[in-house]
Amino acid sequence: MAGAELDPPIADKVPWSETLTEYDKQHFVVYLRLLDADEEGASRVEMARMILGMEPNEQPERALAAVESHLERARWVAEHGFLDLLK
Repeated sequence: MAGAELDPPIADKVPWSETLTEYDKQHFVVYLRLLDADEEGASRVEMARMILGMEPNEQPERALAAVESHLERARWVAEHGFLDLLK
């Protein structure tokens, strides 16, 4: 996907929209990694550390909230947002 980055800056909370955003396009690889990790049974702590580059021991609420926000958006993109890609 054009615009996807391997190590984009991570927001604490994903900007939400009913269409794909520039943030989504930049974080497409992050979303795929989160979905894979979730499917494999990785913990939220592991996802925060390994995928989002956050240290949950230092800021546990922030890191875990960021994982949930990004994982929720990743699911939305997988279920609904991909339709924008087909247009």
